[in-house]
Amino acid sequence: MATGFRNLTAYKKSFDLAMDIFKSSKTFHMEEKYGLISQIRNCSRSVCACIGEGYRKRKYPAHFVSKMTDADMENTETQVWLDFALACEYISKNVYVDFISRSEEIGRLLNHMIENPDKYK
Repeated sequence: MATGFRNLTAYKKSFDLAMDIFKSSKTFHMEEKYGLISQIRNCSRSVCACIGEGYRKRKYPAHFVSKMTDADMENTETQVWLDFALACEYISKNVYVDFISRSEEIGRLLNHMIENPDKYK
């Protein structure tokens, strides 16, 4: 059974998105292995990592907010790499719209956490 940060909606949704991005990126051209593939996988996973790290420091609101803003930054970077994936025709417009929509929802959840750190103590 999931506990702690794994129960957070933002974590669950960001983990699911990172896994879907991972699966989708398996079809990208191998010439992108150390470029787009690596970048999009790393930043999408970093959203989850920052949420987990920040949750462990939730007793200290400033640190918690700092880690959640890091997660939000990584989430935005994920969107940039999704823009490139679409432009390079590695993903379809439908997949792009789905991933961006989910990322924007994660951003809203992170923003709530940033603005209301006391609710996560």
